[in-house]
Amino acid sequence: MSETNWPFSRGRTLDIVAANGLLLKTADGREILDAAGGAIVSNIGYGREQVVQAVAEATRNCTYVVPPWITPSRRALADLLTDRWLPAGLTRIHITSGGSEAVESAVKLALQFHAAGGAAERNLILARVPSYHGTTLATASLSGHAARKRGLESALTVFPTVAAPYPLRCPLGGHHHDAGAYYAEQVEAAIVAAGPERVAALLAEPISGASGGALVPPDDYWPRVRSICERHGVLLIMDEVMTGFGRTGTRFGYQHWPVTPDILVAGKGLAGGYAPLGGVFASEAIGRTIDQSPYSVMFHTFGAHPAACAAAVEVLSIIDEEQLVQRAASMGSLLLARLQEGLGHLPWVAEVRGRGLLQAIEIVRDRDSLTLFDEADDIAGRVVAKALQKGVFFYGGGTGEFRDIVCLGPAFTLEREHIDTMTAVLAESIQEVCA
Repeated sequence: MSETNWPFSRGRTLDIVAANGLLLKTADGREILDAAGGAIVSNIGYGREQVVQAVAEATRNCTYVVPPWITPSRRALADLLTDRWLPAGLTRIHITSGGSEAVESAVKLALQFHAAGGAAERNLILARVPSYHGTTLATASLSGHAARKRGLESALTVFPTVAAPYPLRCPLGGHHHDAGAYYAEQVEAAIVAAGPERVAALLAEPISGASGGALVPPDDYWPRVRSICERHGVLLIMDEVMTGFGRTGTRFGYQHWPVTPDILVAGKGLAGGYAPLGGVFASEAIGRTIDQSPYSVMFHTFGAHPAACAAAVEVLSIIDEEQLVQRAASMGSLLLARLQEGLGHLPWVAEVRGRGLLQAIEIVRDRDSLTLFDEADDIAGRVVAKALQKGVFFYGGGTGEFRDIVCLGPAFTLEREHIDTMTAVLAESIQEVCA
């Protein structure tokens, strides 16, 4: 096989033949330390035999069963999620085969809920910029990600948008003490401008993922926004495809604040890369209202695939048994401190930020003015490529408008020596590209 017949690779492929722990092995014998967990997916590390065996057994017993029917692995996953992971208020479970499907399903649930309650005119979803919610036309429309909309603009739906909290670049001043209130007020203003009677839901990541580069909102932002949504009858959909299942050092990212969403979306960490899987978890009120209506919640053909559910059961069990959420918190604090120490002095590093094991570095031409490099310079892409040459893989972030962000999202099982290597290689790569 040549690189040209692997679709749309643009020569960016690597020939990976094996993976174990945090290491990827190439066909030519190189080892690559995966500092990004793939696309910020891997949480328990690669090559866990316990998961492999569970997938094999589920495949042997129930190769495929239509999603509405129950299988042993589906029952086990639903029970585990209800008993150990989900907050008491989120009782309804819908399993998809990926994050884009899950976000789109969550949006459809919000629309059907309002329609079932006699408010079909609530057909607008308020989204934020920057953000990323998926690759379907609907989720691309909702994403505040200019680069991934290019060439699709004529087919995309235009939804009302609002700025996501960006404390470093807050118009009031960097990390201004009123930033939380400022950004929350923007949410209310956007709802009022669109017409509160027309807005079905706010779709947002609790901590912005790769699009903004681990943007952590001020502490008062989410409590204020939750109150605003309740006041206007707007549902809160938390997209935790990247932040869910321990990534930020809590079971879900929203739990850093005293709020609970109406609908929770999860993906990557649910099965840790061992199988394609996404989840939508809704309140009982939403489920009951739709149940009593003429509407049905349509499944995706491969949603809740028995083998994928079996993988998720083992992944989530390992996270619990090995206390990996707590480890993500402690190792994340160490990673953040080492990155600040090792990169904070570089004149092109505007900020090191994040929570748990979702961390990011924002690179700029001038740190004092926060002036960006030209987009054509592709600084983040070149830093990622330079680091890869040195044996470490990082994940490029940004949206084109918000750019030159390098993300880290390693498996929760990383060790201190991994952190040292990641920090040293990233510092060297930024210097060599930017100098």
